Amino acid sequence: MDLVKPFMDLHVDRVSKEIREQCQELILSDKQIEEIMRRLLKEINRGLGKATQPEADIKWFITYVQDLANGKEKGKFLALDLGGTNFRVLLIHLKDENDFEMLSKIYAIPQSIMLGSGTQLFDHIAECLANFMKEHSVYEEKLPLGFTFSFPLTQLGLTKGILARWTKGFNCSGVVGEDVVQLLKDAIARRGDVQIEICAILNDTTGTLMSCAWKNHNCRIGLIVGTGSNACYVEKVENCEMFDGPKDPKKEHVLINTEWGAFGDNGALDFVRTEYDREIDHFSINPGRQIQEKMISGMYMGELARLAIVKFTRAGLLFGGVGSDILFKRGQFFTKYVSEIESDKPGTYMYCRDVLDELGLEHATDEDCANVRYICECVSSRAAHLVSAGIAALINKMDEKSVTVGVDGSVYRFHPKFHDLMKAKIRQFVKPDISFDLMLSEDGSGRGAALVAAVACREAH
Repeated sequence: MDLVKPFMDLHVDRVSKEIREQCQELILSDKQIEEIMRRLLKEINRGLGKATQPEADIKWFITYVQDLANGKEKGKFLALDLGGTNFRVLLIHLKDENDFEMLSKIYAIPQSIMLGSGTQLFDHIAECLANFMKEHSVYEEKLPLGFTFSFPLTQLGLTKGILARWTKGFNCSGVVGEDVVQLLKDAIARRGDVQIEICAILNDTTGTLMSCAWKNHNCRIGLIVGTGSNACYVEKVENCEMFDGPKDPKKEHVLINTEWGAFGDNGALDFVRTEYDREIDHFSINPGRQIQEKMISGMYMGELARLAIVKFTRAGLLFGGVGSDILFKRGQFFTKYVSEIESDKPGTYMYCRDVLDELGLEHATDEDCANVRYICECVSSRAAHLVSAGIAALINKMDEKSVTVGVDGSVYRFHPKFHDLMKAKIRQFVKPDISFDLMLSEDGSGRGAALVAAVACREAH
């Protein structure tokens, strides 16, 4: 059964028989999705077990967040969002339920600091924090802060996180293996001019879940589908052998950061991987790792489509066998092109032609455009169905009657059909008596960090 066809437009009739046959390997059958869900569930249980976690590919990190936002949090909170060459500082004033004010500012991190010492980095962050507090007249107040830190982190508590390794061009000395919360506290103490209480460290999936839970109390899953892909969900403490926090009988749940991009690193997805997936992995900076992420995320989606288009062009199935230098260059078919091409109205190819013109393929026919769009749809639909398999497995595992999934990320936000593809496929594989909804997160990594801090303060008081 062609699982992609229901989401395709009138151009389908123009897609050549050869292209359809060649793209079949990019279309996941229901049987394959069921097997993916079964294998993922097996990995979940391995990752939660004390004996099996060290050898599990998916680590299922405990976040130590045990309380969700309930809309009753009030007051002023700071958030720090560090995950790239810029970072943001936010001041959030929570008033009545669903009523808040938010101010934020983006600060650059010069390359000299990105490659300098950890002391320089955290002194720079502390200085920007102090300046932000002065600008917004909260310099004299002692405010709680939530710290979103989007680098590989081993969490040992709600306010303790050890940096595993730097990514994204950072290489600050003296930070790997250290508690980044303590390094920030030390930098603030060196200044001695502001009072900040760091209440929590988290990643962007936790922020997304928390941000949505503030408005929708059924939110139990946080999902990112952007440059990368990851999810977190609410698990019963009794199922988490790795949880070593204080056991409170009133707190039966804890958030688990799945780091599910690593699903497939042990070969669990080999039965659905294609030659395009293997080539992307071979030329990546981390061969053999983050296999599922390479099949889903925005960092790779455009390149997956390009590899298929190049293969079919060289086989004479596209563009009369005549490609272009840009098309044949690695990384030049951007993921945004996939979204643009699929945004064309039925029977039209305006955006598709714009993209092909940028690639030096002005000689493309309408049939070429239909074929290129079909290839893009196969790649993006497979990504949506892989995400859906994971979400359906988590929803079924939690077995709650109503679940909201908070979602953020550029692919989910900007691809014209990703939401609908996910909703239909999750419905197909979630238990019939469970209702679910997908909720777009509003600024999860920023507002969510402040909300985690707010909840921590609420519980402490």
